[in-house]
Amino acid sequence: MSGWLPNAPCTPGTCVAPARSALAVPRAVLRLTAVALVLLAGIALAPLGGRIPAGAVRRWCRALVRAVGVRVRVSGAAASTGGLLLVANHISWLDVPLLAAVRPARMLAKSEIRDWPVAGRLAARAGTLFLHRDRLRTLPGTVARIADALRAGAAVAAFPEGSTWCGRAQGPFRRAVFQAALDAGAAVQPVRIRYRLADGTPATAPAFVGEDTFLASVWRVACARGLVAEGEVLPVLPPGSRPDRRLLARAAQPGRTGEPDSVAGALVARHRITPAAAAAPPAATPREPVATPREPVAVPREPGATPYEPGVAPRELAAARAAAHRRRTSAAVPRDRARGGAAGPTA
Repeated sequence: MSGWLPNAPCTPGTCVAPARSALAVPRAVLRLTAVALVLLAGIALAPLGGRIPAGAVRRWCRALVRAVGVRVRVSGAAASTGGLLLVANHISWLDVPLLAAVRPARMLAKSEIRDWPVAGRLAARAGTLFLHRDRLRTLPGTVARIADALRAGAAVAAFPEGSTWCGRAQGPFRRAVFQAALDAGAAVQPVRIRYRLADGTPATAPAFVGEDTFLASVWRVACARGLVAEGEVLPVLPPGSRPDRRLLARAAQPGRTGEPDSVAGALVARHRITPAAAAAPPAATPREPVATPREPVAVPREPGATPYEPGVAPRELAAARAAAHRRRTSAAVPRDRARGGAAGPTA
């Protein structure tokens, strides 16, 4: 596998809580029987394809999630018509029917899902766009196919994280899929997915992470009790609302919606000015003293002194004053001798 592929640090041993109950096995058997019945109904209706009403597809997706023992709560609504890119954080295989319960869409999935039993065949018949994650050169073609589907008025659902996380953390949204929305001039609808227990605490049993197998994950979910799947439909990002795919990916990521799109924006938000502060007069800020040219100081000229010239350095000025003092002293000695000499010791 290529080293550039998205990868989450979550693993079943460190992040996923196992289901422990004496009734877990009988409960799981009953639930998986119900799942099989719902899947058979979907397989029987699959040849009808696009002629199935969107409302019936949403109800079937809800029934599939409910059959495995997970209650569904969806808040908000997505645009019902027109090209739309649905994006959501990725935790579990349950995310696929949960997102389809918001609006039926063509899924963007990794190519390995095509080989899954039953689910792979259903995904192919539903028009899933498969992405070869380990072949980077196929990415531009996949983006072009997504853009074509959006231009045709279809909805495309994607998980831009590129990998599943346990739900207690999430990875950054990759930008490639958002280029398709920009090329097609389509809106982007973010959806935040969460799994909780009946008392509201976060649940990790649905997480499909690390080296977990699909069958092991299905069995763990079927054994769990009181799971609730929440899909929160966030405000739509209309076409042209972001100038490039980087900003569009940041704005669309659940949990990061509304955050500043740049470091400058973060600094502005950190130092947000309140209305009261905005109305107050600006406070005076201390300024550093500015050096201004000083007028030359007039130095009194003495007999024999070297006149001070503007621009003379202070060291030179001191030397000139010392020389003038020596000249005055040497001139005073002959005058003292002419008056009788210096006074000597008295008797």
